[in-house]
Amino acid sequence: MNSVLLTGATGFIGQHLQKALLADQIPVQAVVRPSSSHKNSLLDGVDRLLADLDDSERLVPAISGASAVIYCAGTVRGRRLKDFANANIDGVRSVVNAMNRAGTHIPLLLISSLAASRPQVSDYANSKYLGEQEVKNHAAFPWTIFRPPAVYGPGDKEMLPVLKLARRGLVMPPGPEHQKLSLIYANDLASAGLAWLKYWDKCTQQVFTLDDGHDGGYDWREIAETVSHGSYRSMNIPNWILFGAGHFNLALSRLLGYAPMLTPGKARELTQAHWVCNNKALNEATGWFPETDLEKGVHSLLGTPRRAT
Repeated sequence: MNSVLLTGATGFIGQHLQKALLADQIPVQAVVRPSSSHKNSLLDGVDRLLADLDDSERLVPAISGASAVIYCAGTVRGRRLKDFANANIDGVRSVVNAMNRAGTHIPLLLISSLAASRPQVSDYANSKYLGEQEVKNHAAFPWTIFRPPAVYGPGDKEMLPVLKLARRGLVMPPGPEHQKLSLIYANDLASAGLAWLKYWDKCTQQVFTLDDGHDGGYDWREIAETVSHGSYRSMNIPNWILFGAGHFNLALSRLLGYAPMLTPGKARELTQAHWVCNNKALNEATGWFPETDLEKGVHSLLGTPRRAT
């Protein structure tokens, strides 16, 4: 097999994809921005292509020599749609155009987000939706889109702090009391990418959701009990605090010039009644099924909790 061209290789999910591809003895060429502070952090054995996502002069030859492209680049922080556009929309457009120019008809896997199913909720969600549209409307080659829910695992900076807090006995749900969330462990998302590589011809022009196999998602009681083994206190964050903090952080980010995580849009994401999906369609197409539910994932990350006495 020729190399898989991978964007976003130095990110959280990209690191896991690198590892999974190499473990399966699949050559990897990672597209890394010349200005990236992580350009020297690729795993041993990964070939580096220094190029911006709009650098068609470098991308087209690389695509012509590849067996597949996995687009994993993404931005999760920003004040407005424009802040998310570079990686989530424009980068997708550039890679699609480069693949069209290469004319090889190799397949593309776009790692999107379950948030793309509700573009009206936030600028981030809208940016993921618009990135998908670039593929659907302009790709002249086989493509597949993955919409994972919340992803956690080694290297995670979003879910892991929540899980660590729950392990210490404090759970602070930001959403409604009976909010339901699907989850997926990063290694399982990476293994789904491997399954796609083997069966991409059965996945063409389709959008797949994927989760850890826990039917109907988890509510916060299940999350708390799984992580803490029953010894916890639950304190719901009132909406006025969450949205107030989002507005304050947004204003402060404008003043200080940083890209915020918590904004009013993120608060709307966090307070949705559910973010639930399943992997049935992907399982039927590829035979892939996740190996790690929340209990196993938390044990891998945090070890065995002390049981309540």
